[in-house]
Amino acid sequence: QVQLVESGGGAVQAGGSLRLSCAASGRAISSYLMGWFRQGPRKEREFVATISWSGGSTYYTDAVKGRFTISRDNAKNTVYLQMNNLKPEDTAIYYCGAERAGNYRNPREYNYWGQGTQVTVSS
Repeated sequence: QVQLVESGGGAVQAGGSLRLSCAASGRAISSYLMGWFRQGPRKEREFVATISWSGGSTYYTDAVKGRFTISRDNAKNTVYLQMNNLKPEDTAIYYCGAERAGNYRNPREYNYWGQGTQVTVSS
């Protein structure tokens, strides 16, 4: 079992930055592909970013390319999401997930989830 705990969310104005963290316990995440998803009000959970096991490959949804950066520190069993130039449409609950393998854009492929952290961006 892998337990995931997100932190770092908050309320910021448009153009601001936040850094989300996802701390894992129970098992090393080095053998898991890690992803960040978000879910806005009355919306389905949507893919934001993913990072490969070693951190050598990253993928982003088009809406956040150039603004968000996903990274991981396997020694600390932690994944990060640096979010810059935030926009009101980025407002959502952000979740991190872990999966062994599969379609990284599909939340149903993920085996473990955190409880989420709220990000609110005001204009």
